[in-house]
Amino acid sequence: MDSELKEEIPVHEEFILCGGVETQVLKCGPWTDLFNDQSVKRPKLLIFIIPGNPGFSAFYVPFAKALYSLTNRRFPVWTISHAGHALAPKDKKIRTTSEDSNAQEIKDIYGLNGQIEHKLAFLRTHVPKDMKLVLIGHSIGSYFTLQMLKRVPELLVIRAFLLFPTIERMSESPNGRIATPLLCWFRYVLYVTGYLLLKPCPEKIKSLLIRRCLQLMNLENEFSPLNVLEPFCLANAAYLGGQEMMEVVKRDDETIKEHLCKLTFYYGTIDPWCPKEYYEDIKKDFPEGDIRLCEKNIPHAFITHFNQEVANMIADSLKDDLSKIGNSSWHYHSLRTTRCPSPQNLKPPDERFSSHLLPTYCLVWKNQISRD
Repeated sequence: MDSELKEEIPVHEEFILCGGVETQVLKCGPWTDLFNDQSVKRPKLLIFIIPGNPGFSAFYVPFAKALYSLTNRRFPVWTISHAGHALAPKDKKIRTTSEDSNAQEIKDIYGLNGQIEHKLAFLRTHVPKDMKLVLIGHSIGSYFTLQMLKRVPELLVIRAFLLFPTIERMSESPNGRIATPLLCWFRYVLYVTGYLLLKPCPEKIKSLLIRRCLQLMNLENEFSPLNVLEPFCLANAAYLGGQEMMEVVKRDDETIKEHLCKLTFYYGTIDPWCPKEYYEDIKKDFPEGDIRLCEKNIPHAFITHFNQEVANMIADSLKDDLSKIGNSSWHYHSLRTTRCPSPQNLKPPDERFSSHLLPTYCLVWKNQISRD
């Protein structure tokens, strides 16, 4: 029954030009263009998945489908590849927008900072400004999510989920101690080896190898991730990984504090990239935060076998927020504040606020005074 349900869920694949680089976007649900699609009623919220490294968005499709189904198919669930981690097939059209064509080139787009700007560029050019967002970052995608909140606080993010978050001390983690010398000191050896082994390999052979690996891992994927064996994409993943080891060191406590009420952290008990010690440290520093420790032994790469379990956790956490979509007073506060709202800080309206919002605000303020 579950497999039949998943087959019914539409997933649309697009290759777009974002920041001057071709990028794969996989869109779960009937909405393909949030600006111009008149065939389906435009949703009020987008669930946006930012992958780990390597940023192969095709691996996140089963997770996106599960989340789309669990949220009653009310909201689109999109996932984006990292810049340089996906190449369009020769017969695939690359979609461009006038805004992206005129956009300023992103410096070092394949690096850590460039990948953050790449995601922000996508939201600017493909998502309306009044669209509410739920951000889901996995692994280094969690670091990107925090940086996006920091750099563009006016994004209408109602919740952000940081799954197995690599947001600090990456090179000191058990896996980081192994990966750091490989990615930082022997990176060019990896490049040359990958190129010599994979570049001459025909696409049919690559596709066969990937399908066989997916079968051995008991994974199903309707979008063949040929980029897994593409030297250019692997080189960019290694380049990004090297910067992660060097630059993701200190946890950004200021940004976490600023957006704490929107954030849900989900740590693993068997995660060699962000060990339990990191969970204990952040839990001690932010005892009031929604910081959870997985009790199901889900691995860091949850997308291999635990899509349903993680999607269940997120959907359950979102129930209250999603039920408020369309509520005028909630909508007002989500738009008017970049910090997490506190009832104690409510003040009477003044001339800075639009007149059509005043009745709603006054009612909320009046109700707060009566409760106090």
